[in-house]
Amino acid sequence: MTNSVSANSSSNCISIIPGWVAFDLEGTVLLWTAKKRLVGCDGHVTMSCKSTKVAPSVDFDHSCSDSVEYLTLNFGPFETVHRWRRLPPCDEFVGARRSKHTVVAYRDAIYVFGGDNGKNMLNDLLRFDVKDCSWCRAFTTGTPPAPRYHHSAVVYGSSMFVFGGYTGDIYSNSNLKNKNDLFEYKFATGQWTEWKVEGSLPVARSAHGATVYSDKLWIFAGYDGNARLNDMWTISLQDREHACWEEIEQSGEIPPSCCNFPVAVCRDKMFVFSGQSGAKITNNLFQFEFKGHMWTRIPTEHLLRGSPPPPQRRYGHTMVAFDRHLYVFGGAADNTLPNELHSYDVDSQTWEVIQPSLDSEDPLGNEMTSSQGSILMPSGRLFHAAAVIQDAMYIFGGTVDNNVRSGEMYRFQFSCYPKCTLHEDYGKLFENRQFCDVEFILGEREERVLGHIAIVTARCQWLRKKILQARDRQRQRIKQQENSEEGCEEGAGAGGPRDIPGGTRASGNQPMLEVHIREAEAQPFEVLMQFLYTDKIQYPRRGHVQDVLLIMDVYKLALSFKLSRLEQLCVQYIEASVDLQNVLSVCEQANKLQLDQLKEHCLNFVVKETHFNQVIMTKEFEHLSTPLIVEIVRRKQQPPPRVYSDQPVDIGTSLVQDMKAYLEGGGLDFCDIVLLLDGHPRPAHKAILAARSSYFEAMFRSFMPEDGQVNISIGEMVPSKQAFESMLRYIYYGDVNMPPEDSLYLFAAPYYYGFSNNRLQAYCKQNLEMNVTVENVLQILEAADKTQAWDMKKHCLHIIVHQFIKVSKLPNLRSLSQLLLLDIIESLASHISDKQCAEMGSDI
Repeated sequence: MTNSVSANSSSNCISIIPGWVAFDLEGTVLLWTAKKRLVGCDGHVTMSCKSTKVAPSVDFDHSCSDSVEYLTLNFGPFETVHRWRRLPPCDEFVGARRSKHTVVAYRDAIYVFGGDNGKNMLNDLLRFDVKDCSWCRAFTTGTPPAPRYHHSAVVYGSSMFVFGGYTGDIYSNSNLKNKNDLFEYKFATGQWTEWKVEGSLPVARSAHGATVYSDKLWIFAGYDGNARLNDMWTISLQDREHACWEEIEQSGEIPPSCCNFPVAVCRDKMFVFSGQSGAKITNNLFQFEFKGHMWTRIPTEHLLRGSPPPPQRRYGHTMVAFDRHLYVFGGAADNTLPNELHSYDVDSQTWEVIQPSLDSEDPLGNEMTSSQGSILMPSGRLFHAAAVIQDAMYIFGGTVDNNVRSGEMYRFQFSCYPKCTLHEDYGKLFENRQFCDVEFILGEREERVLGHIAIVTARCQWLRKKILQARDRQRQRIKQQENSEEGCEEGAGAGGPRDIPGGTRASGNQPMLEVHIREAEAQPFEVLMQFLYTDKIQYPRRGHVQDVLLIMDVYKLALSFKLSRLEQLCVQYIEASVDLQNVLSVCEQANKLQLDQLKEHCLNFVVKETHFNQVIMTKEFEHLSTPLIVEIVRRKQQPPPRVYSDQPVDIGTSLVQDMKAYLEGGGLDFCDIVLLLDGHPRPAHKAILAARSSYFEAMFRSFMPEDGQVNISIGEMVPSKQAFESMLRYIYYGDVNMPPEDSLYLFAAPYYYGFSNNRLQAYCKQNLEMNVTVENVLQILEAADKTQAWDMKKHCLHIIVHQFIKVSKLPNLRSLSQLLLLDIIESLASHISDKQCAEMGSDI
């Protein structure tokens, strides 16, 4: 338990304004009375007695000498916002402005090496201390690498390693050449040493990618002076005496030869995004498996219209990894210098453009906003460099407009909320097949697929209708069975109990509902079910025709079941997977299944000038049906006019939207559990509760109450009805928006109910930080009293006392309990002086 708060707090302490609450790591409310804190570049804290900073939404009485001016928050590694901060630039007397340099992070410092200043190549080593935001020249001894740019630099152990690059005199355009030398710089001693490696060496190169993994330096692609490369080399950094270079035999979808691209390692994989690759330049993202030396192109076909697209193709940009995200900034994109910061979520395979906080700052504490109020982010640039220290990215230098070199340093504070596990939780529910209550009997072979009525009826109206029809038939059979049993008992005396027809049983005592679907086969139906639970389907493997044909069968089902979102996913996947090897097979299957849109795409693919001759020379073309051959020939001779449609494409509803509608009444007909909140019933769905909460999962598996009713509490505390509804919204569709008083009730819910992570708790924390105001202080006072959060209650009473004139006009004051009203009177009595009492008496 935290008993005191130090002025020198750790970097995950967050400065918060009057009216905000703080929690320690155990979830206990903390309050700290202090003067304004000044936060350093790295988030470290110093104390100052300068003027207070008050949120506009809070009326604060500055006349109160003992008023709480700042609260400090200790709560794990979660920052609440993304924030840019402009740091002191590098002065010319320390080091030149530059681009094409490298930066690395070691402990609490950023090290900058090499680059060019527009006239000369450089080989100086600069050091930026992130704690005190100061620049200096790093101490060095020995012979440094020759001046160079477009080299690479990585950190291993307590050393920096510099490989390759372009050297020579750019001013006189002489002695220019690429290098393949390897230098080590020891941070502790400042010693430069060149590694002399025997045996085969990588071809000399510049503008390549480099990283460290498993005690080895990995080098990929680059430019050798004549051509771009896409080879890969590695060398162990553990033993200098026995080190040797080894070329890696790569497999899979190897990126094209390229240069001026970044690499980053996340989740034991190396990622490469875009770069200069001649006519083949794309905005593809590739991942490399270190263990199997296998490359994979990350698909973007699952990104539906309206979803954030990947960044434009570019070169000279940076990419860093933090937590589960890759962050891409800057570069030259089709003759522009964009300055948006793009984020890629490795888990969900989605891109987004980061919207930083409006309170981003420059080194003097001034807000980084233009006169129009927009955020003043770093300007667009290329050939800059970036590194990560703790939970922040540092960007230095680069070439900005008009070929000007920069000496600016920026810090970007990452927001690091635990991820939303909604899709994963529902996906695991389907995989584990626990609590299934419906069995789909498919096709002529009557193959069976288990599922959950709650998820299926929330996502698909066509299947919902089928389930309702099957349920009505089941109820009629049960009723007939009961009547038959009563007749037997009357005619032949009491007999033994008879089983309800239906064979398989769902969890509990209900028989498993059987739903027959003649038009579906098991394999494509399984894929469709996967989509219903996760909003995703597995991307077809490149070169596997059977995968593409399977997705076509899924597409046929999506059309029949009227699942617009799945239709769009299938179309995008199939169109992206069509190639010279499979186009005729896909075309024939589309023709057979009457999938006109896909057939049209295949025909247009075949008759392309670059494809036609190759396709008609294949064996598959010889065996193609005559009508299709005729269509291809006619289309080649006389292409049909292109038809453009202005009609918006219906992308359907998402998992989140469907589950929201289900909770708000759409799923009332399918409730199978009753949650009791202080005696008041709230119907719900077992499968959904079990998927999202290990508490409910264990209860329904082992201790299911016979009456189907569950009392709701969080420990020994019963939440308010409003807070309970907020928790259900989080469980059903991952919503974290709630009134601040609900956050106080639900702060401990992630631990008690066993949610997959503490995402809800992180949002509760932010909500309480940001939103305790005069307008809602009475509701939060009630919640604090009920949850026994005594420090929070004391803080609310403090606000009420010092803003009593405004609080007294709130209608909620009259509805407070007698005990809380007495607490307010007692607090007023202890804070109001005799003179103030006399003044109040005269007013009365």
